[in-house]
Amino acid sequence: MKSIPEEFQIKELIEQKKYLVNGELKTWAGNVTEVFSSISSTEEYKPTLLGSIPDMGEPEAMAALDAALAAYGKGQGVWPTMHVKDRIECMENFVRKMETKREQIVKLLMWEIGKSLPDSQKEFDRTVEYIYDTIEEYKDLDRNSAKFQKHDGVYAHIKRGPLGVVLCLGPYNYPLNETFALLIPAIIMGNTTIFKPAKHGVLLITPLLEAFQSCFPKGVVNILFGRGRAVAAPIMQTGKVDVLALIGNSKSANALQEQHPKSNRLRLVLGLEAKNPAIILPDADLNLTIDECIAGTLSFNGQRCTALKVIYVHEQVKDEFMKRFTKRVDSLKFGNPWDNGVKLTPLPEPGKPAYIQELIDDAVQKGAQINNKKGGQHFDNYIWPAVLHPVTKDMRVYQEEQFGPIIPVLSFSDIEEPLNDMAESNYGQQVSLFGKDVYTLSPLIDTLVNLVCRVNLNSSCQRGPDVYPFTGRKDSAQATLSVHDALRSFSIRTFVAFKDNDLNNETIQQLLEAKLSNFVSTDYIL
Repeated sequence: MKSIPEEFQIKELIEQKKYLVNGELKTWAGNVTEVFSSISSTEEYKPTLLGSIPDMGEPEAMAALDAALAAYGKGQGVWPTMHVKDRIECMENFVRKMETKREQIVKLLMWEIGKSLPDSQKEFDRTVEYIYDTIEEYKDLDRNSAKFQKHDGVYAHIKRGPLGVVLCLGPYNYPLNETFALLIPAIIMGNTTIFKPAKHGVLLITPLLEAFQSCFPKGVVNILFGRGRAVAAPIMQTGKVDVLALIGNSKSANALQEQHPKSNRLRLVLGLEAKNPAIILPDADLNLTIDECIAGTLSFNGQRCTALKVIYVHEQVKDEFMKRFTKRVDSLKFGNPWDNGVKLTPLPEPGKPAYIQELIDDAVQKGAQINNKKGGQHFDNYIWPAVLHPVTKDMRVYQEEQFGPIIPVLSFSDIEEPLNDMAESNYGQQVSLFGKDVYTLSPLIDTLVNLVCRVNLNSSCQRGPDVYPFTGRKDSAQATLSVHDALRSFSIRTFVAFKDNDLNNETIQQLLEAKLSNFVSTDYIL
């Protein structure tokens, strides 16, 4: 293999011994788990050891929970009662410190999860932008609340307040961006948090530990390492968590919810799996459609909940689409994340190529064909994307969210076929619709918006821009994430009300003039 450019070499192991609980960076002396990259740094293939992380358990989980509970202080803690502008100042200090760690985090994104250099840089920059946008949105939210309303002789001063303790679990495919899309709005709204990084993409949190520790009051952010069942389950079993914020799969979400003894009190903010389809109509612009379907199915090797995971192509254009699409798939460049122009990169999960092979074998056994020449070719840390057709409903690749480089294709002659499949699906996040005729598109759009939450017209599915709602129906999501909506997902409307009489009016006037209350305030944040 080619030598690794010096700026991307791992020159020393990251032995992550620190974890953050109650404002202290504590030193771990127990068992550790080694962290490997599926990228080889030697001529003969061998996974690269990157370092190690603590293998924590129930005692550490309980200490983190106690710290978060104490910091919330039954709603009386420093953080939940702090003035909005002061919480914003803490977050601004944090993001400024975070920006100084860009180079380290980008390098670790490449090594830990195999994300290409441009995509790793984009993930970091997008996350920083998300934090600044969240700060601005929070200012707007507070400005709009800096007033009193009056109805039927009753005044109300309505704002949004925190929910309590949030358990935050992020995904490995966007270990920085999607994790922070949960963590940042949860923190800034006045909640206290316990955060456990994903199984892959865990060392990249290391450069940010000191920033979390120094920028927020003790107990507001607590960071643990280890397996979810060892750390998250004991926390949930106490019933003292108010919000479960998780991006992952529905099995994990259900298992954790079931641990909570008072599920009616548990707020859920979940981004889960999807099986987003592309529907290609006879009049689709095939040049544009193929470009978007390549990006949709194979960006980050299809390891995105927003990836296109099944393609429905009309019989009239099936042959032409397949001929050109399969050729494009086989022309993509495979290599290490820092290689110029690379589109396909090593898979971070060691067992993923074998799983993809299982799906291929099952489909072929049931009548599908691999339509591209390279489909299913094995590398040490990769399996080449297989374009499978014809795919039927009894195949695993149709039923399961593959989350990797394999592309099932179904052809149709009646548009009711994909619509019925979507209605019967367990998932309902997004769809990509390719076509031009408005008389065909209009009724389709009107139906699709009731089956999924985002209809992408002549475009691949995606999460961004982050100001747009990101959610899903059925097993795909609960609550809405975006700069605007996430602040609401991690808070609740709360207000002070009083009848219009001389005593109350005078009391409120004095409260406002004394500026002693952080809640009863009409100050305008600039």
